[in-house]
Amino acid sequence: MSGKEVEEADICCANCGVAEVDDIKFEDCDGCDLVKYCSNNCKEEHREQHDEDCKKRQRELHDNKLFTQPDGTHEGECPLCFLPMPLESKKSTFKACCSKIICDGCVYANYISNRGRKCSFCREPTAADDEENHKRTMERIKANDPAAMRVMGTKRYHEGDHDIAIKYWTKAAELGDQEAHYQLSVMYRKGRGVEKDKEKEICHLEKAAIGGHPNARHNLGCVEGNNGNNEKAVKHFIIAANLGDEGSMKELWKHYSKGNITKEDLDTTLRTHQAALDEMKSPEREVAEIFFRNYRR
Repeated sequence: MSGKEVEEADICCANCGVAEVDDIKFEDCDGCDLVKYCSNNCKEEHREQHDEDCKKRQRELHDNKLFTQPDGTHEGECPLCFLPMPLESKKSTFKACCSKIICDGCVYANYISNRGRKCSFCREPTAADDEENHKRTMERIKANDPAAMRVMGTKRYHEGDHDIAIKYWTKAAELGDQEAHYQLSVMYRKGRGVEKDKEKEICHLEKAAIGGHPNARHNLGCVEGNNGNNEKAVKHFIIAANLGDEGSMKELWKHYSKGNITKEDLDTTLRTHQAALDEMKSPEREVAEIFFRNYRR
């Protein structure tokens, strides 16, 4: 469709050609932003004629959204030090009292200041045991907290209850939790708690990737690479590497050796990748990493 046709579609019904006036309220096509209709009847009558252009535009809109570089990862910033959260989940802690995820640097600082007797974020007294933490998490779940649902899903998964894990992750994903989308993609890929379903796996991967999940983005790159779509694979790996994902940076080096990415683009990505990693670092986090490594031994 030409630019002139798009411009006319903004003011005329794509089916009958009636002009948009105050007493006629036009509606966009359900699938794209190319045309408008004056009524549902016109929309139905024009469907077959418009179908090919509509599907093409839907794919364009989908790819534009999918391959847009997120501002940051799905984890966001630590609510205390405001630095980007580390990508490794073991370097942060979920607080059942307030459902906040705190980087270990801030957890360690709180431990030094009051021996961890209070939550470093909400200042609630620390739970006496795992049973109390479980109770608090369930209270947050009743309040429709997606982070609590995701954490409980993970807990159930490690206990071997895949069916319940799926239920928690599905609800969390519906509420916008990107990590839950990623976990569901893994379940559909491996067929745990559900039947293997490639379409659903990709659907959850894409939703997580759009939300800034580096591992989901990396997996999409691997899927495209395995399917021979090297251009899309490289795009995915660049986005993930820019968020700090080490595995995606390694994949880009492989693609460079095959001629699938230019030296200039590789160098640019490498600089952005390193900058993302540097932003996640702090002296407090480095000290905390040593402390918790020894403590957990």
